[in-house]
Amino acid sequence: MTPRTIRIGGASGFWGDTAISTPQLLKGGNIDFLVYDYLAEITMSIMARARAKNPAAGFAADFIGTVRAHLQTISERGIKVIANAGGMNPIACARALESEIAKAGFDLKVGVVSGDDLLPRAAELGERGIREMFTGAPMPDDPWSANAYLGARPIAAALDAGAQIVVTGRCVDSAVTLGACIHAFRWGAAHNARVHRRTHAGRGLESEP
Repeated sequence: MTPRTIRIGGASGFWGDTAISTPQLLKGGNIDFLVYDYLAEITMSIMARARAKNPAAGFAADFIGTVRAHLQTISERGIKVIANAGGMNPIACARALESEIAKAGFDLKVGVVSGDDLLPRAAELGERGIREMFTGAPMPDDPWSANAYLGARPIAAALDAGAQIVVTGRCVDSAVTLGACIHAFRWGAAHNARVHRRTHAGRGLESEP
């Protein structure tokens, strides 16, 4: 049965945000989803440099420790976790998390949303005439990073496939929350279009499952 309401706890708004919110939300929030937003443009540039030095780096490593400390609660209560902690290297982030889960003796499925990294296509984008949106400058010859902003549907798909923890790379800020809603309420494209029209009509987000 589709739930009428879900409770989503926002545990992080940026990389370096306090870790206190996670235990607070787990203790008193009665939450269904725990979501983390780590990424900004400057954050991505820092992670890009880290990945350039170490191919296994480039993600928010503190997310691993935060989840590890609360695996028992997350597992026992069936709380789903969504985080764009993957940054420039979501697969490495997921593997590091899976390793910690295995060491702790838990059985939690980790889903990865990738595809935002366009660096391998940088030359192609330059040839297509992609330019800086404000200055009109052409693509640099040797960029450190090039990322697309993914939406919420891949996150919902990972949850639909049984993932209890979903790690993403770059996505729009709202995706970690909207992905949970799409999954829980079984929202389809028609419903999302209605929400979009309502939001842009200036009446705020007015929606029910």
